[in-house]
Amino acid sequence: MNPAVASHVFQSQPNAARRWERVTFWLFRSCTYVVLLCGLAVFASIVGKGASTVFKSEAPFVNTAFFTEAPESLYVFEFEGRKYELGDREFRAFKERHPAAANVKSESYVYSAGGIFPCIVGTVLLVTGSMTIALLLGVAAAIYLNEYARDGWFIRAVRLAVLNLAGVPSIVFGLFGFGMFVIYFGWNVSLLAGWFTLAFMVLPVVITASEESLKAVPKGFREGSLALGATKWQTIRKNVLPYALPGILTSSILGIARVAGETAPIMFTAAYVVRDKLPWEVTNVGDFFFQGVMALPYHIYVVSSKIPQNDYTERVQYGTAFVFLLIVALIAAFSILLRNRLRNRYKW
Repeated sequence: MNPAVASHVFQSQPNAARRWERVTFWLFRSCTYVVLLCGLAVFASIVGKGASTVFKSEAPFVNTAFFTEAPESLYVFEFEGRKYELGDREFRAFKERHPAAANVKSESYVYSAGGIFPCIVGTVLLVTGSMTIALLLGVAAAIYLNEYARDGWFIRAVRLAVLNLAGVPSIVFGLFGFGMFVIYFGWNVSLLAGWFTLAFMVLPVVITASEESLKAVPKGFREGSLALGATKWQTIRKNVLPYALPGILTSSILGIARVAGETAPIMFTAAYVVRDKLPWEVTNVGDFFFQGVMALPYHIYVVSSKIPQNDYTERVQYGTAFVFLLIVALIAAFSILLRNRLRNRYKW
């Protein structure tokens, strides 16, 4: 036998099992690539169509009005042989400057002019407030379940209930928040009602991820601290929580993505289609928490499905979606940077 073609005794031999394994590998790999390509196609469509609304070809190259103004109706008309596309305020000012245009015929398109500044403010406030509540309650619950509670049928039932809540549709949380916070507590459609509704919706994810992060901390950290005379709470606060924080922040990243994109819960508890005043324009400080806000996902829903569709509304839809994805990405990036910083600080 030619030694050049002779196979080594430890060389893998081709057989049916190995061929099927390779086919299975490429099948899973192809499915992964298909999912990624579909996601990239969606994002590319939003970025490609939304960029034309957000950016301009001349300096300062950013459509500042889209970021700083409130939504307005768009008026399209012809005057003295020239076509105009003006927002509500510009249209009224135009007619004041040109008295001959007082009776000009125009076509109006709601929410197709102006900007989305109140929607951006409302979204940031809803995400920040709800995630703060969810992290405080979720981490406290995870500490109790992992550090204090004794394993038994009741604790196992609580963990099962938490896992089941993670699969409840968001519309159910919206109806719960409407009945509990808006009607029973009398908070009406407000930031506070939206905060607690969104916080309860994302709470199962935070509790589960936080508990797993606490379990990942070696027991030796606890035993060494207790052996030196520290109390249970001192051990948790000084020797357990700092090392579990990166994992807890990971859960917050997942929560941010879900909270920011939900429409059904805020539709019942916190969001308005149009609001003239910004959240901080209140008489009393306490009124800040008991007022509704505009929000990007609800604005996208209204512009996409509740008004007649045309080229002008499409421009606003994709521009709003582009800004919405950008805001979620920035908040998530901040959480990731904070997580990595804590991970490097408490690396063992």
